[in-house]
Amino acid sequence: MTGLIQRALRAAFMRAEALFNRAFGDRLNPLYHLGAISFFLFWIVGATGLVLFAFFDTSVDGAYRSVQAITDGSFGLGSVMRTVHRHASDAMVLTMLIHLVRYFAFDRLRGFRWFSWLTGVALLWLVYIAGANGYMLPWDRLAQFVTQASFEWLDWLPGFGGTLSRNFIAPEHVSNRLFSLLVFVHIGVPLVTLLLIWIHVQRVPKAATQPPRPIVLALAITLLVLAIATPVASQGPADLRSAPTALDLDWFLLLPYPLIYAWPLGGLWALLIGATLLLALMPWLPPRRASRSTLQLTLHPGPVRTTARSGETLLDAGLRAGLALPYDCRAGGCGLCACTVLNGRVDPGAFQPAALTAAMRARGQVLMCCAVALEDVELEVAGVAALTAAAAAPARWQGRIERMQRLSDDLMRIHVALPEGQRVAFTAGQYINIVLPDGARRAFSFANPPHEPGIELHVRRIPGGRFTTTVFTAMKEGDAIEFEGPLGRFALHDGARPILFVAGATGFAPIKSIVEDAFARGIARPMQLYWGVRTRADLYLVELVERWQREHPNFRFTPVLSEPDATWTGRRGLVHEAMLADHPDLAGYEVYACGSVKMVEAAVPDFLAHGLGEQFCFSDAFVPSKTTEAAA
Repeated sequence: MTGLIQRALRAAFMRAEALFNRAFGDRLNPLYHLGAISFFLFWIVGATGLVLFAFFDTSVDGAYRSVQAITDGSFGLGSVMRTVHRHASDAMVLTMLIHLVRYFAFDRLRGFRWFSWLTGVALLWLVYIAGANGYMLPWDRLAQFVTQASFEWLDWLPGFGGTLSRNFIAPEHVSNRLFSLLVFVHIGVPLVTLLLIWIHVQRVPKAATQPPRPIVLALAITLLVLAIATPVASQGPADLRSAPTALDLDWFLLLPYPLIYAWPLGGLWALLIGATLLLALMPWLPPRRASRSTLQLTLHPGPVRTTARSGETLLDAGLRAGLALPYDCRAGGCGLCACTVLNGRVDPGAFQPAALTAAMRARGQVLMCCAVALEDVELEVAGVAALTAAAAAPARWQGRIERMQRLSDDLMRIHVALPEGQRVAFTAGQYINIVLPDGARRAFSFANPPHEPGIELHVRRIPGGRFTTTVFTAMKEGDAIEFEGPLGRFALHDGARPILFVAGATGFAPIKSIVEDAFARGIARPMQLYWGVRTRADLYLVELVERWQREHPNFRFTPVLSEPDATWTGRRGLVHEAMLADHPDLAGYEVYACGSVKMVEAAVPDFLAHGLGEQFCFSDAFVPSKTTEAAA
């Protein structure tokens, strides 16, 4: 039954949200900002309440007169203030109720969310208590009814025995001390509410506490218009010698009060306590089998690894880990948080079809704000340069040249050492920017795995290149070098598919880092490297690669030469064509290609044409700088 109700409510919310998106746009859809709107209304109620309290007389004889003076004075501003205070209170109750029902409809109350749900239920009761208490202060006929009914209701509880109701037997029994108590409650309960709101939002990663400015302005204008069009008025001074017979009730805040005289008080208490307990137990009703407590998430660019709790959306898991993920509505309506699932299963959740089209779903995309991981998941966030603040602003390092090894006529192997105690935490496949004296930057990939100390770079001499010319003509061991990083998104992805590496020339450097890291981590997936160069001399570390092949049964190596060589008996031609000749059907593979822009631009379309899934094709092109320097 609960599931049926949730599905019906969820369908209704999705239709309403789609309608509001067409009317206001997904960014200003009020249904996406119910919590923030409630918080904003709380501040409106608090601010107007403080202004009203400044002119309020807390005595029995002065309460009604002071409220009337506020309402009739200051050229109507007092009336506007009083009416805004009341309408904002009603609106806050309404938005909180819709917020609660929406979270129930989308089943966002189970597991780790139970605390937020329970604090939300408590907040709702605190707002009702403060609202009903507020109606006691003007000491008009409605205040008389609310106060007497509340005290009679409380008197039913054991321990009171009618002591509260005796305060209203005669007018002289109502004292100023009673009003002091009522004012104390009306100030104390909102303060407790504010504290609980703060606790409530702390459990929600990056919780918004203020709605967008256009919504703020629209709410403020609406409240002012309502205050002018439907001003609140007192309903005559309280008179304990007679009972009120006709009252204008606030059905948002005083809904249970007519039942106090229509039902047995015990039955009313049973109804409200039962409803509260039912709401409080909803996170565990109906009982469900406990699922795996945490799941592993790997996010690219990075990669960055974190965990997701059972039932937690991908977005909340990432935000809880401090990742700089894109998002706005957090409700499946804007599409800003779209990502591609590379490995693993997810439940896409409820979303607007306009935000996640059928074509996007076919490409393996989901919306992080509503998708939930069902197992360990690897995903890529498209269009994001960095997931962490540290990656967005790369660290600056000072190192020194520890060793230089000339591997060929135009290839230098450089080892960079860092000061004692420092270590660059990078992912295999990433790169650094060498910072030149004038601030220019040249990018080179890590050629060593992350577990090895220092940094290994493979620098190919480029005619006219500023940095590479210096490396081959002037650089010596012990020289200082400045760089920033780590940078880049080219990295090995988690999964079970066989891996094909395609490297062109010094594109071997990041592949070397990735392969050696995979060996160190015990990755047993089949791996095959196709390394394409012009001449045999360009295979500058071929002995190392051949040793990998001998020592690791899951690794194979195929060198490819593009220029004629009468003594060469191996593969010839373009490296990616050699790979495709051996693997004409790439479905079921992962391919990592690194080399010149020309090589990558030629290879990737051919890979996709031979059945490789777009989400399993990873490339890193070496882009020439403006001075023809080669950069990764």
